[in-house]
Parts: sequence; C-alpha cells; structure tokens
Amino acid sequence: MNGTPRTLNRVLILLFGLLVLTLGIVLVLLASVPAAGTWWRSWAPTAAEAVGAVFQGSRVPGTSVSWLWLLMTVAAVAVVLLMIWWVAQQGTGRRDLVASTGPDGGARPGGEFAEGEVPGRVSIAATAVEQAMLAALAPRKDVLGTSVAAVEFEGRTALKVRLVARQGADPAALAAAVEGLVDRFEIVMGVSVPVLVHITSGARSRFSRAERVR
Repeated sequence: MNGTPRTLNRVLILLFGLLVLTLGIVLVLLASVPAAGTWWRSWAPTAAEAVGAVFQGSRVPGTSVSWLWLLMTVAAVAVVLLMIWWVAQQGTGRRDLVASTGPDGGARPGGEFAEGEVPGRVSIAATAVEQAMLAALAPRKDVLGTSVAAVEFEGRTALKVRLVARQGADPAALAAAVEGLVDRFEIVMGVSVPVLVHITSGARSRFSRAERVR
C-alpha cells in the first residue's frame, strides 16, 4: 500500500545474489581445484595484456587518455544516479495526515458556518491515530507491538495497521478488535478510510517473558 518498487527490489536482489554466488563459486574453485588455479595463472596475464592493448589503442587523439575510461566514467555516474533514484523510491506513498478538512468549510450541512465559527482547517495526524490505538490495545496480553501508518491507496489515504502478536494469539480475535477500534475512530474523526491489518509474529514473541495465549 505504498510506492515501494517491490518487484524491482526483488529483481535487483536476485541479480546481486546470482553475482555473489557466481563469484563465490569461482573463488572456491580457484582455491580448491588445482586445475582451475593452473588455468587462472596461465589465462590472467594474457587477458591483462589484451585489455591493456585495447586501452592503448583507444586513446583520444592528442591525449594519453583512452575513451574507454571516459565511457566507464559516464557509466559509473549513471549507476550512481540510478542508485540515488532507487533509494528515493523506497517507502514512498506515506502520508503524515489521515484526514484534513478544507479551510473554508463550516460544520453545518452544505458547509455553512454556524454562529461563532471561523474559517479554519482540522487535520488528523497518523501519529495521533497510532497513539490512540496503542493506548486502546495496551491492556491486551496477546499484542506485543503496534504501528500505524497513513499511506496512499488508489488515490486516497488509507491506514496500514501492523500488529506483533504473541505466540499462540488468535489472529481472528485481533482482527476483530482492530476492526472495532477503527469503527470507533471513524465515528470520532468523522471520516471513513480503508484499513489494511497486518498481523505478524517474530523473535520478540518467542522471547517475551509475559504469559502466552493458547
């Protein structure tokens, strides 16, 4: 429910993993297989001389610099710019506000102002909803942690609620509890927003000293 390019991330991780795996296999073969080491010692000097000859024969006229170095520099700059763009795409789509009214809307039906009202804006921050939900779920023994984020979803603001459940907790009961809280929040806020509830469990649930729910 945010702009993180998950597919691109997985493809990059796959390619990087294959590259590291291939490099590791080559190093293991060179270190453990005598025939591979002999081949490397005979091939590497010849390959280095061939590469040197290519760079020597591709100098820019009037200089001692190969145009291949210039090409590699441009490629390196392009890679750096792509990495900056990639980092900037992580976690996009988050919103600070869950809801916000227009500056010129009154409380009466149709937006008219009641006596004593003045133009203004009412904004509800995602942190306010998170703190309210933390306080509401604090008495529950089957919830170890809660986080709430406002994210962009299909052109509107939605809530992403993540619960860290204790080992053995009932996911259906947790989902029902969050649904009830969200319904009450919507009554208080006066707006309805889509909600994604993500219930997870990890090492924290296994090492917690509090009683477990079975």
